[in-house]
Amino acid sequence: MKTPHFWHFFAATPVCSQPLRAWGRLRDVDPKSGEKPAVEPDRTDHRILVEDSAGRRPFMRGIMTHSLMARGITFDIAYRTANEVRDRIGQRQVVPKEELAKTVREILGSEPFQEDRRPPVPLSISVTGHGHELPFSKGVLSQSLLAAALDPNDAFDVARQIERELVAAQIQRIDRRELRRRAYEAIARQMNTQTADRYLVWRRFQHAERPVIILLGGAAGVGKTSLALEVAHRLGIGRVLSTDSIRQIMRLMLSPELVPAIHGSSYDAHRLLGPEPMSKDPILDGFRAQTATVAVGVRASMDRAVAENANLVLDGVSIVPGLIDLDAYAELAHVIFLIVATLEEAAFEKRFAARAAGEANRGEHRYLENLDSILKIQDHFLDAADRYDIPIVDNASFDRSVLLIIRHVTETLRKRDDVSAADLL
Repeated sequence: MKTPHFWHFFAATPVCSQPLRAWGRLRDVDPKSGEKPAVEPDRTDHRILVEDSAGRRPFMRGIMTHSLMARGITFDIAYRTANEVRDRIGQRQVVPKEELAKTVREILGSEPFQEDRRPPVPLSISVTGHGHELPFSKGVLSQSLLAAALDPNDAFDVARQIERELVAAQIQRIDRRELRRRAYEAIARQMNTQTADRYLVWRRFQHAERPVIILLGGAAGVGKTSLALEVAHRLGIGRVLSTDSIRQIMRLMLSPELVPAIHGSSYDAHRLLGPEPMSKDPILDGFRAQTATVAVGVRASMDRAVAENANLVLDGVSIVPGLIDLDAYAELAHVIFLIVATLEEAAFEKRFAARAAGEANRGEHRYLENLDSILKIQDHFLDAADRYDIPIVDNASFDRSVLLIIRHVTETLRKRDDVSAADLL
């Protein structure tokens, strides 16, 4: 019977056989006298070497367990088998690889090692391009597919299908443009061409001459930061910033006496202002005073992204339509502005309860006691969005909102770029 190849993992491991051979010889003799020890070393201090034509390597039960699992054997059985092999070879110094294979066959039988049970994936598939060569990973590929506004499960299914096609065709090296073409065609088959186009559009804008800056504004508690983090993750954007952080930095630099509004929350900043209201609505007066100051930091963050040509997702209650001159960035960056809202009051209450459970210093009661003020600020956002033609995302479902934002981002970029799929492949 043909010797099973469950030691295939050694083939990909760099071999340093000479030092290991020397180490093996040293274990056979006493380092002081040069003679073999009369007593075998304690098992806990004993290492067994596996020998084949390439040299000697340490026997490791973890590696054997992993290799057996790759053959379709369950973890429990693979782990017990590796332990039994270790018990059988006992205190031996060196064991031929063929003997280990025979021992495994005696324990498990030959069935797991038939040709049709070999691991379905070759040892490696390399992706080449831009002077680099990287290992293919369906995890990395599925991550990039999320830019098409795919559900993560659908993205992984597409990536797995592409991997199967590469394996079936016995392709071990593929150019990244060819991989991109295969991804586009796979999405088009399983979804539609519009979804596939979105994938290509974002791939193009990942290395564009101007950065993509995504702005998510909205009242407190609508879920802006959670959405910003997930959108950035799916699009592979490394920079995510909240205006809460900008406001906190400003608090350290500007005293309450100098700029009182930034030392409160958006919904109670009016309590820090003077006794004379600027309008008939003190809540919006305090909100506007705070956002006008924090907007300076927002623009500075956007300017830095432009200077470093770095994509950025920026969220916060201080990102208000009309407060930032988007025309000033028309030639500098691709700025995409959306307002996040929660249009059902009950959804606000649930979100505040969840937020309080996750952040001990931000109690639920603070938000619920100020819910009327928060809803008034949200109405202000909605009116401003309507006035400046800014899209609104009703964050009733988190997953749906993420997909809507990504879809809007890629569709906006596609319209601005006006490039066909053929030009991007």
